[in-house]
Amino acid sequence: MLFTILIIVIIISGILVLFLSQANKDKRKSWIQFFAKGKDAGFTFKEIELLRRLAVKCGLDDPASLFWSQNQLDMCIRNMVRSTRLAGGGDQGTQDFLSKLYDYRKKIEMDKPKIKKGITDTRQIEEGQGLRVLAGGQGVYASRVVKNTNQYLTIARPNSAKLPISFSWNGLKLSVYFWRDEDAGYVFDTDVQDEVFSKGTAALKINHGDSLFRTQKRKSIRIKTHKSAFLYILNSDEPSDTIELTPGLKSIVEDLSDTGCAVTVGGKAAVGLRVKVQFILNNAPIGISGTVRSTDYNEEQNRSLLHIEADPMTIETRNHILGEVFGMLPEEDDLPFKILDEEASENQGDGESGVPDSAI
Repeated sequence: MLFTILIIVIIISGILVLFLSQANKDKRKSWIQFFAKGKDAGFTFKEIELLRRLAVKCGLDDPASLFWSQNQLDMCIRNMVRSTRLAGGGDQGTQDFLSKLYDYRKKIEMDKPKIKKGITDTRQIEEGQGLRVLAGGQGVYASRVVKNTNQYLTIARPNSAKLPISFSWNGLKLSVYFWRDEDAGYVFDTDVQDEVFSKGTAALKINHGDSLFRTQKRKSIRIKTHKSAFLYILNSDEPSDTIELTPGLKSIVEDLSDTGCAVTVGGKAAVGLRVKVQFILNNAPIGISGTVRSTDYNEEQNRSLLHIEADPMTIETRNHILGEVFGMLPEEDDLPFKILDEEASENQGDGESGVPDSAI
């Protein structure tokens, strides 16, 4: 009887040893795959080891999933951001590593299949699509698609104080530019068939373009915002990376990315203007300096939406902005700026808080 029990114990022990040996072998194989995937993703051995520790700390069932799963990577980055904040911001090496993680996070999101695919024909342009219309010798004007049929496009008649009321668009050659959200920029050439009224709007009936060119993919991920901010006009020799201590022109940041932002101000502004936008993000002052690449002016409201291309940012500023873009930052408390939202909205209509005429 004792011998039988001993045999059973030996057999069970052997099975346990084989099981643990196989488990350790699988674990070693799993970590080898983890390091291989990390290397393929462009991380150094030291960075992959840091990622391994993050994966263990976050309790990921499959650590390698952070290299392809947006949710798993977000969990790890959020954990690192929290630890970095508790440590007072971390050293330069930590910020560099965090920046590399954000770059990889951006790549994962931008490589995802988009619900909205590119278009190849002007008949596919959606009604309501915003347009910028270049009329030969007359300037660039804002418009939108009112109606789209197989025979022609109907767009809102561009209005401008620079054009006489009796100005005729009939027969004009146009170049039309537009940007599709989550897609790219497009351009096509056309001409005006007639001036009409469509859906109660003064409009132009234009021909479909023979060729629709896709001009540019978006290189960054933007988020919609509504943040009160101050805008400053920069001199060419003025340092652009300092935080201003005095209020500037009241404005609203409408969207934000690590490559620029869109800002609403009262009045008009000129393309090519050098500006700085300053606002509070998660209790920290953020300044974005750059160049106004395009503007959309609303004559009725006397407001301009400035599309600003940012200068190269410090890694800390870029990380802070990407933390907001990807939802890695905790809820902020920017109470001192919140009171400006209502004031800015009121003042922008009269142009008093907008860009001065001298900046036009």
